[in-house]
Amino acid sequence: MARLSHITNAENPETMPRYTSSFPVRVLFLFFALLSGYALLTGCAAQPVPEATATAVPLTASTQPATATTVAASPGANVATAVPTFAPPATATPVPTITPSPTPALGFYPPAGREFATLAEFWEGRAEWLLEIPDTGLPIGESDTVYRGEYELWSYLHASDQSAGVVDQCGDPVAFPGCTTRWISLDAGQTFTLTEPVCLFACTSCPCEHLRDQIDQQQYPRVFFTPEEAYLVYEFGAYNYLRTSPDGLAWSDKTHIDGTWIWTYPYGGCAPYELIGLHPNIYANQEWDCLAGGPPGIYVEGDTLYVFVGLGKAPGHMGCYKGNRFEGAAGMVECDNNPLFGAELGYGPTDVVGTAANPYFEFRTISSADVVRVGDHYYMTYEGVRGPSDPTVVDDQFALGLARSVTLEIDGPWEKYSGNPIIMDLPGNVGVGHADIVIIGDATYLYTATTEGKRGRYVLVQK
Repeated sequence: MARLSHITNAENPETMPRYTSSFPVRVLFLFFALLSGYALLTGCAAQPVPEATATAVPLTASTQPATATTVAASPGANVATAVPTFAPPATATPVPTITPSPTPALGFYPPAGREFATLAEFWEGRAEWLLEIPDTGLPIGESDTVYRGEYELWSYLHASDQSAGVVDQCGDPVAFPGCTTRWISLDAGQTFTLTEPVCLFACTSCPCEHLRDQIDQQQYPRVFFTPEEAYLVYEFGAYNYLRTSPDGLAWSDKTHIDGTWIWTYPYGGCAPYELIGLHPNIYANQEWDCLAGGPPGIYVEGDTLYVFVGLGKAPGHMGCYKGNRFEGAAGMVECDNNPLFGAELGYGPTDVVGTAANPYFEFRTISSADVVRVGDHYYMTYEGVRGPSDPTVVDDQFALGLARSVTLEIDGPWEKYSGNPIIMDLPGNVGVGHADIVIIGDATYLYTATTEGKRGRYVLVQK
C-alpha cells in the first residue's frame, strides 16, 4: 500500500575543488596578504564601534521574574487551562533568522519584557509567536509533547536508525521513516534527548516485520493522556491505528480504526470529500481514488475519543472519527459533520509560488491535526500541503494552518484563521505543518520545524 508521507531526497554534497599554486606565487601572495591585514587592522582600530540596533525578531532568552508562573496544568493533560492566543498578521510572518541567545531560565517564564498570551488573543490579533529556542534537539518529524509535572515533558515521535540511531526491540536497525519513540526533557521543554534509542512498541516476535509489526512506519504519532489511560494514534500506509497505555510506557497491541485507509474504486466508492481529484502538477495515474486517513490527530472529551484524519486530496479536507474511549477503535464511527473544513480556494494560478500562493497552501492535503481546548473553543493546528510547484518535483510547498470550532462542539462547524498560514510563508519546509501545541499554566508553546532539519519552540506573547 502506498504511503501518504512527504519525503524529499537530499542531494549529496559536492566535493570542493582543490587549489594548487607554485612556490613563488605563494610567497608573493603571502606578502600582500600580511600587508593588507595590517592595513585592515589599523583601520579598524581607528573606527568607533557602532552601537547595536534593536531589531524586531523573536527573543531566545527568557528572564526569570521575581515570582514564578504558576503551573496549573495536570501532568500529561492536553487540556488547556488559561491558554494564550496569537494575533493574525495580514500575511504570515516568515521564520526569522536569529542568533541563539543564552538558554532561557529553568521554568516556564515569558521572554524578557514580554507577557504570555492565549490562542484566543492570537485569533483576535492581539498576540504573536516568538521563536524562543531554534533547536530543541528533536528530529524534524512530527512530535506530540505532553507535560508530565515539574520540569519534565515527554515527546513522542517517529525516528529511525538514519535519524537517531534507533533499533527495534530485537536489536535491529530501524529503516526510515521509523518507529514510535519517546524523548524526554528535564529542563522545562528546552531540550529533549532520546535516552533509550529503542522502538516503544514490542514486536510480536523476532525479527520484527514490516506488515505484522509496522516497525518501519509507526508514523506521525499523536498522544492524549487522561487520568486513567493514555491513547496514541499513528499512521501506517495511510491507515490509522490506535494503542492504549496505563502509563505512557507500556502500550497495547495495535487496533485499526475501521474506515481509515487509501483505496481505489474496485474496493468501494467514497464520499465526495474523500475523492482524490486532479492536481495540475501530478499525473492522474500516480494517485489513488479515495482517502480517509494519513497523519492523524487525537483528542478526548469526557468519555468520547476523537481521531482526526485527512479526507481526500486535491482538494484536501479535515475530518474525524469518534467513539466511546473505553471501547477503543472498535466502536469508532465517522463524525456527523464531516468534513469539518476543506481547501475551498483550489490550487490557484499555476505560475504563482512563494508568499503570493499563501491562500492556496492547503490544496492537496489537510492533515496532522493537533487540538487543544481554550475557553469556549477548540483550536487546531494542521498541515496544509499545496503539492508540487511543477511536474518535475515532489511535494515542495508546505505550511501550517490554524482553525477553531465555532461552538464548544468538536463534531460541529469549524472556521479557519483569516491570517493563514501562520509561522512562515510558502514554500515553508517539510516539517512546519507537523506542529505540536503545549499549554502549561499561562504559557502556550508550539514545537515545530524552524528551519530545514531543526525542530524548535515558539512561545505565544502579547503584542
